[in-house]
Amino acid sequence: MAGGGAKAGDAAGMELEYTPTWIVAAVCSVIVLISLLFERMLHRLGKRLSKSRRKPLYEALLKVKEELMLLGFISLLLNVFQGATQRICVRESAMDHLLPCPRPQVRGAGARTAAHYGATVFTGGVMGSVRRLLAGAGASSDYCFKKGKVPILSVEAIHQLHIFIFVLAVTHVVLSAVTIILGITQTRNWRHWEQKIQQNNDSGPQMIKHVQEFKFIQNHFKGHGKRWKIFGWMRSFFKQFYGSVTEEDYTTMRLGFIMKHCRGHPKFNFYNYMNRALEADFKKVVGISWYLWALLMIFLLLNVHGWYVYIWISVVPFILLLVVGSKMEHIITELALEVAQKHTAIEGDLVVAPSDDFFWFHRPKLVLLLIHIVLFQNAFEIAFFFWLLVTYGFGSCIMGKPAYVIARLVISVISQLLCGYSTLPLYAIISQMGSSFKKAMFDDNISEGIAKWAQNARRRKREMATNMGDNSPVAEGNGGVVQMTNARRDTAMEQGTARLI
Repeated sequence: MAGGGAKAGDAAGMELEYTPTWIVAAVCSVIVLISLLFERMLHRLGKRLSKSRRKPLYEALLKVKEELMLLGFISLLLNVFQGATQRICVRESAMDHLLPCPRPQVRGAGARTAAHYGATVFTGGVMGSVRRLLAGAGASSDYCFKKGKVPILSVEAIHQLHIFIFVLAVTHVVLSAVTIILGITQTRNWRHWEQKIQQNNDSGPQMIKHVQEFKFIQNHFKGHGKRWKIFGWMRSFFKQFYGSVTEEDYTTMRLGFIMKHCRGHPKFNFYNYMNRALEADFKKVVGISWYLWALLMIFLLLNVHGWYVYIWISVVPFILLLVVGSKMEHIITELALEVAQKHTAIEGDLVVAPSDDFFWFHRPKLVLLLIHIVLFQNAFEIAFFFWLLVTYGFGSCIMGKPAYVIARLVISVISQLLCGYSTLPLYAIISQMGSSFKKAMFDDNISEGIAKWAQNARRRKREMATNMGDNSPVAEGNGGVVQMTNARRDTAMEQGTARLI
C-alpha cells in the first residue's frame, strides 16, 4: 500500500522530461486545434462584417481580440512570476486581516499555517472534485517556512486568480454582445416608423395648431410648478419599463435632429444613422478600460467577510441603471416642456431643440460611460457567482447566505434584460439629442473621403511650412501674400474637418 501510494505521488509530480511523448503531443494537438478553430471563427466573422460594410462591428471584434490578447498576457505573467511570488515571504500574522472567509480555529502556529494552505491545497467544487496543488508548490513554500514565514500567495491561489480574470473578461464581452443584440432587436421596431415617414409625401398647407393639440405634448407635459416636476420624474421612472419610446417620441425627436443638423435633407434616414452610431458606441462598451480594471481591484479588496460588499455590487449597478433610464426618459419630458413654455401655437409640425444642456454636466457621452460601468459590474457579479459555484461550491462562505445569492442572481438577470430592452434603445435615440452629431452621419465611403481630405490638407500645410522655412527670408510682394492666404485657407479647412469628424 505504501509503495502504491509512493508511485501515485511520483506520477502526480512527474516532470515533462519523464512524460511519454505521445501524451505531450496529444495534449498539445488538442490545445492547438481548439485555438486554431477559435481563431478561424473570429477571422470568418471579421470577413463577413467587412463584406457587409459593418465597420463599427468589425472594429468591436478587433477590440475583443485585443482584450483576449491582454488576458493571455496577464495569464502568462502570472505563470512566469509564479515562482518569484512563492519567494515573497510575509509574517503569518499578516494573513489574519481582510479575509473573505473566517479561518478555521486550530491550535498551534504550525497548525494555523497548515490550515491556511490546506484551504488552497484541496477545494471542493460542484461535482465534489478534489484538486491538488500544482507540482513544485511544496518546494517553493519551504523557502518561506524555513524563515518562519509564509508565501504571500499560494500556487493554487494564483491559478484560481488568473482563471477568474479570464472568466470575468469573457463574461463581460459575451454579455455586452447579448445586450447590444437585444438593443438592436428592440430598435428594429422603429424601422416601420421610419418607412412610414419616408413614404409620406404630404405637401399640403401647414395648419396652425395649439401646442396642447400635439400628442407629444399631451403625453409629456402636464403643467408647471414643483408638483408637476415631481410627477414628471415619477412618470419617467415608470415609463422606462413599458413603451420607453413611442411613435410620437421617435417622429418628434427625428424631426428635431434633422432641423438642427441637416435642415436641407428632410428625408434623411434617421433610423440608419442611429444604428450606425449605436454600433460605433458598441466598440467602446465591449472593451475593458483602465477604470474598469481599477473597479475590479477595489471589489477584490473589499470582499471581506462581514462587510457584505457582494450585496452592494449587485444592488448599486441596478439602482444606477434605473437612474440612467429615468434621466433619459426625463430628457424627452424636458424637450416637450421647453416647446410648451416657448410657444402657444405652432404652424406645421412640432420641432424640438436638441441641446447638451439636457444632459448631466452637459456631456451626452457620460450616459455611455455609466452604461459601460453598469454592464461591467453586472458581468463581474455573474462571473463571480459562476466562478465561486464551480470552484468552491454553493455552500461556500464567500457565496453568502442562499437567499442573498438567489436575490443577487435575479437582480443581475433583470439588470441585463432591462439594459438590453429599454436603457440601450433609449440611449440610441436620446444620445442624438445633443448639440452635435456623430461621424456616423456619413457612411463609410464619405467618412473615409473626408478623413483622407483632412490628411492631405495637413500634409500640404507641413510641406508649405517647410518650403517657407527653406526659402527664408520670405519673398516680398504678392508671392508672400498668396502663401499666407493658402496657409490660412488650409488651416480653416483642417479645423472645419476636425469639427465635422
